[in-house]
Amino acid sequence: MLTHAPMTTILPVKDLGRACDFYGKQLGLAAAGLQADGKFLFNCNGGAVLALFPKPEGTKAEHTAVSFRVDDIVAEIRDLESRGVQFQDYDLPGFKTVGHVCVLGSEKAAWFNDPEGNILCLHEDVVAR
Repeated sequence: MLTHAPMTTILPVKDLGRACDFYGKQLGLAAAGLQADGKFLFNCNGGAVLALFPKPEGTKAEHTAVSFRVDDIVAEIRDLESRGVQFQDYDLPGFKTVGHVCVLGSEKAAWFNDPEGNILCLHEDVVAR
C-alpha cells in the first residue's frame, strides 16, 4: 500500500534558475539540491518533496498544482507579499476573494502563480463553531 510511501510533487518549469529562486527565496522552501536527472528538489514539511523539472516548452495547467496548508492564511499572505509574491483576486458568481481570501466551505484559500505559470494555493482549515 502507498499509505506510508513518501510523496514527491513534480512541477514543470521553463527556467530552472528562476523557479529555484522563487521557491527557495520567496517561498522559503528548503533546497535539497540538483539531482542527476536534472530535477531540483525542495524538502517540505512531513517528508513531502517538491521537484522542479526543466521543460523548455513548459506546460499550462488550469488547476491548482500545489496547495500549502497553513495555520494563519492572512499572516502567510502578508509574509509572502513582503517577499514579492502576488496573489490573485476573483469576483465570480459563488466565488469571490476578499483580501485575496475565498472561503470555501470548511477552508479559506488564496491563490498565486509561480514565475513559470503554475498555480499555487494557500489553504487554512476553518474551525467549526
